[in-house]
Amino acid sequence: MTKSDPNRVLRLLPLYAGGLAGGLLMVNRLTTATLTDSQARSDALGVILSALLVLTGLIWQRVQPRSPEAVNLIGEEGFELAEELPEAVKRELAWASHLLLTNTATRSLVVYYQGKVLVRRGILGSHRELKPGAIVQRVLDKQKPVYLVKLSVYPGRVEFNYLPENTQGVIAQPLGDKGVLILGANAPRSYTKQDENWIAGIADKLADTLSRYPEEVASAEI
Repeated sequence: MTKSDPNRVLRLLPLYAGGLAGGLLMVNRLTTATLTDSQARSDALGVILSALLVLTGLIWQRVQPRSPEAVNLIGEEGFELAEELPEAVKRELAWASHLLLTNTATRSLVVYYQGKVLVRRGILGSHRELKPGAIVQRVLDKQKPVYLVKLSVYPGRVEFNYLPENTQGVIAQPLGDKGVLILGANAPRSYTKQDENWIAGIADKLADTLSRYPEEVASAEI
């Protein structure tokens, strides 16, 4: 179910106000038996102001950006964390995932490291196994993030079957050269540049922590 645009009423307000004012002026003119010069001037000014309001409303419809339409992701909410991980790593992953889920448009996330899934949190997809497709593999190879602003328009979306089926946007952020942090959003075009920079910083911190426990992490998996 999509959520209504909170700015819709604001954008339509000048349009409705101008139309209402113009209608009242017309009714007033039709019901006035004798028209004085001062009333004619007032009516002319009222018509101009009404037209300006209508024009402002039409411009706002085009100029003001609309908030992305958010949806309720399909799936059950949960938190799965590899039990074999050291306590320090568990705390770091729990902290980072909580921050991302509560401070960005992220509603589902997966941490994939050294060929294994270490964390699934938020709204969980129906598939637990993660097989890197072309997009995730490119992130692993080039160690550069990929942001799919509107997942539904990308043919490669089929590889993200471990996220909720109606995920709207995806960020695949590298965790060094051994893993990927995958974030699923509930609205298209929902991550700002500041969000992307912040996510990159958290991913670097996670990569540093995971790299300190190579043997323990290698044997851990959900």
